[in-house]
Amino acid sequence: MSVLNKFMLLAMISTLLLSFRSPPKKIKVYLIGDSTMSVKQKRYYPETGWGMPFAGFFDAEVEVDNRAQNGRSTKSFINEKRWQSVMDSLNEDDYVFIQFGHNDEVETKKNYTKPEEFKANLIRFITDTKAKKATPILLSPVSRRRFDVGGKAQETHPYTYLVKEVASEQKVAFIDLDARSIALYQKFGPDASTLLFNHLEPGIHPNYPEGKIDDTHFNELGAREIAQLVLQELRKLNLDLSNHIVKPQPKK
Repeated sequence: MSVLNKFMLLAMISTLLLSFRSPPKKIKVYLIGDSTMSVKQKRYYPETGWGMPFAGFFDAEVEVDNRAQNGRSTKSFINEKRWQSVMDSLNEDDYVFIQFGHNDEVETKKNYTKPEEFKANLIRFITDTKAKKATPILLSPVSRRRFDVGGKAQETHPYTYLVKEVASEQKVAFIDLDARSIALYQKFGPDASTLLFNHLEPGIHPNYPEGKIDDTHFNELGAREIAQLVLQELRKLNLDLSNHIVKPQPKK
């Protein structure tokens, strides 16, 4: 075989080997939390978790893995091995968005978590994430819709201050989604803010023939508005993840 032919053969082999290389590893963004964040089954539509539209904000190098589940507190998320499942697949340079409180703070719920236990669980999520060289982002729970008689949007989460304490003590990225969502509802006002939530008149939607008045869970519009708030706050954190937010395509 001539030198030229050998060179061409080596070039072909190199090309083939390159073609069989595995694609570059994607950055995974894990969402852990409760029903306000989770992916909904069709039987619950138009109820929508804010994590659903949030998944569409990133380029092809990012994969959003929404592990949030309806009704979960920090305690039940750990006890059901859901956190262990995240840890089993979490890699360096991944991200974990942590949003709990809705179910932890209500003493009548079966998944109620005492304040000191709630803080300890949040610290565990953070510590475990950092141990994997991934980045935790702590969020206060998104607010429920509640207005006083004067039309002022009210605080609805007694555990928000605990989330703030943990974020400060652990020196981790923090998004005050409680405050941002309250400001959003105030902007819409007492009446128009119902358009963000799963409010339905009887006979309007086949999933809720009797109608629905729900001031905790969002519809498609509300979920998108909340997801956009999270995105705005993410940009302010100056994390590498912000570099993977989809950029507008120039108009032709």
